[in-house]
Amino acid sequence: MTNSQSSSRVEVPEAKDAMDKFKMEVANELGVPLKNGYNGELTSKQAGSVGGEMVRQMIKRQEQEMSGR
Repeated sequence: MTNSQSSSRVEVPEAKDAMDKFKMEVANELGVPLKNGYNGELTSKQAGSVGGEMVRQMIKRQEQEMSGR
């Protein structure tokens, strides 16, 4: 398995659709022209900003959940 395959693998297959929707929502919020399928025209900065923001939002949600909010 290559690095790209292992880093993009969804650990819970049932969550794939929700993760795809979340990714598209974050890209839209950031103004990144993400589309379904191949996105090779995106810059590394654009692609990284989407992934980074997804992680930030997931951490924030988890922290809120753990604090009982």
